[in-house]
Amino acid sequence: MLVGVDDDTLKWTPYPLTVVARQQALGAAAVRVWVPWQGETQPNAVRRDELTRAETAARRTHVVLAVFGFARDTPRSAAAQTRYCGYAKAALTLVPDARAIVVWNEANAPAYWRGSAATYEALLARCYDVLHRRGLTVLDSTASAHDPVAFLDAVARAYRASGRRRPLVDAFGHNPYPLSSKEGPGVLHAGDFLGEGDYARLVMTLHEGFGGSPAIWYLEDGYQSQVPPRGYQGRENATVVTPAQQARSLGDAIRLAACQAHVRAFFNFELVDETRLAGWQSGLIGRGARPKPAAAAFAAAARSAAGGCRSRP
Repeated sequence: MLVGVDDDTLKWTPYPLTVVARQQALGAAAVRVWVPWQGETQPNAVRRDELTRAETAARRTHVVLAVFGFARDTPRSAAAQTRYCGYAKAALTLVPDARAIVVWNEANAPAYWRGSAATYEALLARCYDVLHRRGLTVLDSTASAHDPVAFLDAVARAYRASGRRRPLVDAFGHNPYPLSSKEGPGVLHAGDFLGEGDYARLVMTLHEGFGGSPAIWYLEDGYQSQVPPRGYQGRENATVVTPAQQARSLGDAIRLAACQAHVRAFFNFELVDETRLAGWQSGLIGRGARPKPAAAAFAAAARSAAGGCRSRP
């Protein structure tokens, strides 16, 4: 199983390999990088510089490009979808060694997608035909909240109704965040939530909707920890746990994913804590470049996952 982090640092520095070396020292064999889209047909000069740095990194590590905007940027029309897929293709041209590309982010979440499941199915189909090539994994993305089962069922119905024979994706991306950081990764949920412990329900949904044996990538997961007052601003707006508990839960989450037969990748959000307490403090490194206990837990679990399922937590 591929283990990595979600982190944009390498695209902001003229020394991306320094960032890659630090990621690899912590056990991360991959990095997912955000490529923002707001309706453009081609990456601008700033974005081209960022993608060039991503390509430099891709020669040393597995780089995953996640191309998306927010709800207001949803490509609903055929023309907008053509622009988006062309933009994603242009990004890949600048990062030919990319390992995977994600078509939008959390398409079942209102913060990111302002359209129907059928609209997302049309975007996936259009982009797959433009992006798919040997050696590249094309992914979708769903969130653990906002009823991903109903959303995926609706995408599957649209797919069947279209009469399409080609796939929509090469693997299915899911962000199996817990309900709160106090919750362990193996907890089962009823209703409209789909965390890591609900793996069997995710597999059943994908198998019944799309057939075959689904490959799954966990593109984001994370546990927010308490942090010292220095280096952070604002007020915390989420449940947090001790740094030791973050380390335990993250290690358990990676080991559990390695024991879930269809899961091919696990990414921690993020490498370094955000400065704003209203953001995410689920990183392996705190502000001031201090490794958190989660860094050692991540590295140990990543080494274990490289050997497959060794001990189910």
